[in-house]
Parts: sequence; structure tokens; C-alpha cells
Amino acid sequence: MIYYMNTSCNQANGANNEVVQEDYLSEHFEGVITGAERIRMYLPLLKDKKVGLVVNQSSLVMGKHLLDTLLEMDVKVAAIYTPEHGFRGEADAGDHIASGKDERTGIPIVSLYGDKRKPSADDFAPVDILIFDIQDVGVRFYTYVSTLHYVMETAAETGKPVIVLDRPNPNGHYVDGNVLDTAYHSFVGMHPVPIVHGMTIGEYAQMINGEGWLSNGVHCELTVIPCLQYDHQTKYVLPVKPSPNLPNLRAVLLYPSLCLFEGTIMSIGRGTDKQFQVLGNPDFKGDFSFTPEPKPGAHKPKLEGELCHGVDFTTINEDDIRRWRKVDLSYLVEAYSQLKDHNFFIEKSFDRLAGTDVLRKQIESGMTYDAIHATWTDPLEQFKKIRKKYLLYTDFE
Repeated sequence: MIYYMNTSCNQANGANNEVVQEDYLSEHFEGVITGAERIRMYLPLLKDKKVGLVVNQSSLVMGKHLLDTLLEMDVKVAAIYTPEHGFRGEADAGDHIASGKDERTGIPIVSLYGDKRKPSADDFAPVDILIFDIQDVGVRFYTYVSTLHYVMETAAETGKPVIVLDRPNPNGHYVDGNVLDTAYHSFVGMHPVPIVHGMTIGEYAQMINGEGWLSNGVHCELTVIPCLQYDHQTKYVLPVKPSPNLPNLRAVLLYPSLCLFEGTIMSIGRGTDKQFQVLGNPDFKGDFSFTPEPKPGAHKPKLEGELCHGVDFTTINEDDIRRWRKVDLSYLVEAYSQLKDHNFFIEKSFDRLAGTDVLRKQIESGMTYDAIHATWTDPLEQFKKIRKKYLLYTDFE
């Protein structure tokens, strides 16, 4: 395992000036410097190489796509690999993504969310080295880490090095939620981690390697280019939507607590302008109302055309949500208590998201949120010990 690390990365002008001066950006830049923006750290690794990019719309270098940035530097990009939502990040959740070519450059695009999730050895045949640069949100059921897993696995099997250009985790300031039961392994939960794991994509890549989670124990030749001026308490506002239905920081912060509702009869705002910021159902009692309608990124939303009553989270300040530092199941417990006679759970879907059937059964049995949360304590402490081995940045308190 190889990585470049600045031990003072949480300090705006720390002692490691030599690293900062070698960076693409000025040493006086006060914001977070992403791995992608540290071009001089990884450009030498691409010399005379045919490069494959695992990227989407979030793969930006100072507002310009990584693909365009590297092409302008005469880097030979031989193939593009795309995750859920596609190269431009416009497809609905779960939509089949077709392979093809980039219209502007003619570079082949291989879909990793179409007929297959794992790239084949043939898919990687045109490239010598791979760069993974996708903005994650630090939640187990967000599928970009699953794509990362399969990219690393095929790369290990074919002897191709992988460079992960790290990006901040907007939910990196806490760890919470039940730890996945590996019997419920799926593309929305591949590893025994809690709902919120508190790791950047680069840290998570190291954990995949270090814990031997790749098939047959293969080991990926991994380089992580870390961020500068970032730590696990940094508030990070994403410069671009990571996916169509996470339009802003509030939605990203609420996502860990609200996504489980996808496995119920409740709407979480797909088909509105408040995706993952509202909650409702026609039979729910609440002061707020909304009606899901077809929109880009939600062509057939749940409860389309039905007046839903529920909760509006847009009245809550983003900083207040950050201070929760927990997966808040109180809304889920309350919704079940109101609608338990309406076939509330879509069992297969909910258990897959939850990574267990225990959570659903706990709620059905009438357990309170606090009682449920108490059952997470020991598994979370065990996970935190594993997590600590792979951190690249100063941790939260």
C-alpha cells in the first residue's frame, strides 16, 4: 500500500510547506484541497501510461472535469468507467446505464451499473493504471463504495494499480448505525460497516484492502492522494450534486436517517424539489404536505400524484443537523406507529438497506429508538477500532 500523506493536513499553513508548495494550488489557499487538485502528486505516476478513469460529474479540478484536465496535460486517457447515475450523473437511482463513447472526446465509456457491476479483465485490458475520483457521502448504502470495491478487485486480479484521489466526507464527523450482517451483503451494503462509517473514500479504500474484503483475499496496488486542510470535523459543502436526488448539504446530512424510508410506503421527496428533505404519505398525520411528480432524476417517483402529509426538514438549520451526529430513527419509529396497519415495510427492500432483518423486527416489536440505538453500542466500538487503523486525517472528538 502506497500513499502520500501530509500529517498537518488539517492546518491551513502547517509545517509541511514543502508538500504544499509542490501542490497544484497555492499554499495560501484556505479551503480544502482535494486529492484531484494535487495534480503534481500523481501526474508522474501517469507518465507514458494508458489511463482509465472511474469518474462522474463530481470529478472536478477547480471546476473543470478531471478528464478534460488530464487531456490538456497530454495524459493518455484510454477508457472511462462510470458508476450508478452515469458519467454525467443524471440518471435515476437504479436506472440501467449503457456503455458507449464520450461524445466530445470519443473515449470509450464502460458502464459499471448496467449489465454488470464488476468490470471484467477485458474491460481493463486497454489501460495500464486506474484513477478513481468520485465524491462519496460516507453512507453504507450509497453505491459508489461498492463500485470502488469491484474496481479494486478486478485491478488486483489483473495487476493494474489504482490511484484514489481523495475527497472530503460530508458525513465524516461521526460514526453511527447498525453494522451490516454479511448474510445481507448486496450492492447497497457490501461490507460489515455501520450506516455512517465516518471515513473518506480514500480511507475506505485502504480498509477494503487492509481487511481482506476483496474476493479470494487479493490485494490491490493502491495509492491514495489525500486532501489537504481537511479533518473529520471539517464542514464540507459539496461543489456539485453527488447524485440527482441529493441536491444540497441538508439532503446529504439527512440521507443516513431518511434513506431507510425507501424500504417503506413513505416518500422521502423524490419527485419534488426537496428530495431527502421531506417525509410523507397520504395516510400520515402531519402539518406539511407535498405531491410527488415526475422530475429529472425521478421519472416515476413513489406515490406519484398523491397528496402526502408529513414532515418538512427544510426548516432545520444544516449546522443543527450536523450536531445530531447520529442516525435518527425516531422518525421511522413514529411513522411505523402511525401506519403499521398499512403494510408499512417493504420487507425485502428495507432489510437490504438496513443490512439485517433485526432492525425491522425491533421496530415491529415496539422497541423505542433509544432502546434500538443501545443495541448498536458494542458493534460500533468494535468497528471504530478497525476504522482507526486506516484514518489519514485528524479524527473528530
